Parts: sequence; C-alpha cells; structure tokens
Amino acid sequence: MPTSLHQQLCSFYVRDPDRHEVRLGRYRIDAIDGHGRLIEIQCASLAQIRDKIRRLLEQHQVIVVKPLAARRRITRLEEAGGTQLNSRYSPRRQQFFEIFDELVHFGVFPHPRLRLDIVMTEQEELRIPPNERASWRKKYSVSDRLLVDVQQTISLKTPTDLWHQLGVSLPAVFTTLELSEASGMPRWLARKAAWCLHRMDFLTVCGKRGNAIEYRLTRTVRRRRAS
Repeated sequence: MPTSLHQQLCSFYVRDPDRHEVRLGRYRIDAIDGHGRLIEIQCASLAQIRDKIRRLLEQHQVIVVKPLAARRRITRLEEAGGTQLNSRYSPRRQQFFEIFDELVHFGVFPHPRLRLDIVMTEQEELRIPPNERASWRKKYSVSDRLLVDVQQTISLKTPTDLWHQLGVSLPAVFTTLELSEASGMPRWLARKAAWCLHRMDFLTVCGKRGNAIEYRLTRTVRRRRAS
C-alpha cells in the first residue's frame, strides 16, 4: 500500500489527481505530467522497478523519483491513527551519495529517455507497536511516512551529473580510499560508486596500488572536460 509520502510526491510532480495512477498497457503509472512524461515515485529499492522502467523506456520518456530523508522526525503512536506518545528527530540523515547503493542493482541509468530525480526531503515517520509483519529484530512497525518538506531536487541524466554532485577533487589516478576521503562517503560505498561509474564507462580501471584498484576518468570524459 502506498505511503502518504508516495502520494504527496505524486502531487508535488503532477497536481491534477486525474493524471495519477494511470493505466498504461500492462502497467500502472504513478503519474503522467503535462509533457507526457511518465513519473514513477519509488520510496523502496530502485531494483524493484528495474524491469518495469527498462520496458517503459522503449517508447516513453520516464522520470524516476527517489526520495532520501535528509531529516526525519519519528513520532510514536499508541496505534495506527491513535494518540501520539512522543516525537523526536532521528540523528540519521541520508546524503546524496547513498544513491550509489541503489544504482548498483538498478542498472537502467543512464538512458537517453530517463531522468533520475533524487529528492532530498524532510519526512515524518509514524511508528506503532509491532504487528505480525514486523521483523523480529524491530520493536515497532512503521504505519506511515509523510512528506514535511522538499529541501532539494537533484536531477540526473548522465554519469557526469552524478560525478559533479559528488563535488570531489581527485588526482588523475585514484583509489576508492581517496574517493571515500574526498566525498565523505564510507569506503564500502565508495567501492560501489566506483563500480557503478565504471559500468557507465565514466571511470576506467588503470592499475592496482597494493590490493586497491586504481581508476581514472575515461579518455572521452577527459577530452570533454579539457575542451
């Protein structure tokens, strides 16, 4: 069942409710904007819609919207729709570079007909006592997520857009350790970022430094930057 966050983001992109939840062939599309672009809001893993997006891109312009919680307020309720017990802000703040954890399994980006929007949001997460569907590790269930504010929308079309958003300054040849230190992302995520950018032909493997793989920008990218 879609969360309030999902529905609110649909309205953020397309105000007309008649253009929400539109049937298109075998698929139900979250929204279609005034330019005929298909809007897919994905609060869960991007991998879950990979095949759907790949097929839609054969004939349509598609915007995939991935919200990240730059700030999250956690509100505990007695039960769904019940009395509020307490509310606090979570210390966990998602950052842009966490999109690489999704792109590893998405495999559709980049594509000439695809735009990927990373929406940095403030959210409210409503928690209730655990139900039968909750993991045994968790002492709560999430009954809903709500959009409080859109802080920033980052639109990506190419691997260059991804790279520029990292805002890193690196030597011509670098390892994931240097990428991690320059970007602020953990080393394990820097490895995923390098793997994604290599798959997109933005980075080239050019050697090893001890056990660490060395990367550099591809020649075509370097030539474009020089020009």
